[in-house]
Amino acid sequence: MSGGWLSRAVSHDLPRSRWLACLLVGLLLALVFTPFLFPGVKALNVAAKVLVFVVLVASFDLLLGYTGIVSFAHTMFFGIGAYGLAIAFSQLGPTWPALGIGLAAGLGLSGLLAWVIGLFSLRVRAIFFAMITLAVASAFQTLASQLSEWTGGEDGLTFKVPEVLSPSFEWLEEPLWGVSIDGRLTCYYLLLVVALVLLLALLRIVNSPFGRVLQAIRENEFRAEAIGYRVVVYRTWSSVLSALFACLAGAMLALWLRYNGPDTSLSFEVMMDVLLIVVIGGMGSLYGAALGSALFLVAQSYLQDVLRWASEACSAVPWLAALLSPDRWLLWLGLLFVLSVYYFPTGITGRLRARAASVARAQSQSRTAAGR
Repeated sequence: MSGGWLSRAVSHDLPRSRWLACLLVGLLLALVFTPFLFPGVKALNVAAKVLVFVVLVASFDLLLGYTGIVSFAHTMFFGIGAYGLAIAFSQLGPTWPALGIGLAAGLGLSGLLAWVIGLFSLRVRAIFFAMITLAVASAFQTLASQLSEWTGGEDGLTFKVPEVLSPSFEWLEEPLWGVSIDGRLTCYYLLLVVALVLLLALLRIVNSPFGRVLQAIRENEFRAEAIGYRVVVYRTWSSVLSALFACLAGAMLALWLRYNGPDTSLSFEVMMDVLLIVVIGGMGSLYGAALGSALFLVAQSYLQDVLRWASEACSAVPWLAALLSPDRWLLWLGLLFVLSVYYFPTGITGRLRARAASVARAQSQSRTAAGR
C-alpha cells in the first residue's frame, strides 16, 4: 500500500535502482536533519543552496534533458525571480503581500519573456537558438546593472524578510538539541518543503502525456511533426514552464540570502554550474538534478577544507603539500569533474539505472535457462 502511494507521489517514475533509491533517501534525510546533524552556519547555507539548485537544475533539465533544447538564458529567469522578490521587499517592506506581489511579477515577466523568445527563436537551428539566448541573457544582466534605482546596480539589493523568517525571531527561548529554533530555521524548512513540492510537480509534468511528447521531440522532432504534433508549440510551452520553475528557484535564493545582485543570480558562472550539475547527475532524469546538485555544491564548498587538511598532513613532502594546496581547489574540482564524466558518461543516475537493468536482464536470462 505504501509502495503504491510512493509510486503515485513520484508519478510512477521510480528510481529503478536500489543504489539510486538509497542515495535519494539518504540525501532527503540529510537535508531534513542538516540543522541538527551538522550545526553551524556554513552547513545550513550549503544545504539551502542545494535545495535552490535542485529546483534550478531540474527546471533546466526539462529543457535540455527532456526536450533537447540548449539554452543559455536560464539564469535570466533565475535572476528575474530573485530580483522580483528583492525589489518587492525593498519597495513595499518585509510583508507577506510583498512576497506575493514579487512572486507574481517575477513569474509573469519570466513567462512572457520565455514565450516571446520561444515563439521567435525556436524555429531556428539549435546552435543559433543557443546563441540568441546567450545574447538575451547578457543584455538582461547589463540592464540589471544599469537600472540602479530599482536593482541597486552592481551593489545589488539588501532587504528584510517577514519577521517569522528572520534570524532574530525565536520560537523557543532555549535551543533544541543544541540548535536555536528561530526564523532562519523556519526559512530553511520552508525552502525544503517548496523544493520537494516543485520537484514532484516537475516529475508529474515529465511523466504526463505532455512530457512524453517532449521526449519524442527530443528523440526525433521530424517524426513528431509528421505524426501531427506541433513541435514549436510544445517546445515553447516547455520553455515557459522551465522559466517559471527557474524563477521560483531564484525567489528561493533571494528569500534565503536576503540579498540579490547581478553576480549572485545572473552571472554566467551560475549557468556553467547548472550545466556541470546536469552532466554529473545525468540528463533526462530529475533524480540526477538532486544528486548532482548535492555532490557538486558539497565538493565546491568543502574541497578547500579537505585540501587544507591534506596539505597539512603531507607537510613532510613539500611537493605533495604544494600540489594539495587549497589555492588549487579549482584544479582538483575540474579533475573530479573529468573523472566523473569518464566513469559516468550518462551521469550518476544513468549509470546506476543501466547497471540495475543489466543485472535484471542477467537474472531473467538465468531463470529462463534454468526453466529449460
